[in-house]
Amino acid sequence: MVQSYADLTLQSLGPLADPPMLLVGLVLLAAILIVGRIVMAIAWRLLLVAIGVVVGLWVLGLLGFQFGIL
Repeated sequence: MVQSYADLTLQSLGPLADPPMLLVGLVLLAAILIVGRIVMAIAWRLLLVAIGVVVGLWVLGLLGFQFGIL
């Protein structure tokens, strides 16, 4: 009997091909994406604050204020 390519692929995955393990893997992937989304939201806010601070210091420098930072 000839096995299809899909059957061979599922057999090569071993225990990962079981539906409970697939579910665990998908839930784990969803958790990673949710945490990543939260971290990226914080990173965007920090980046926007940093841009604002640099622009503010640059404008103050153009107006004649002297800072030892830039």
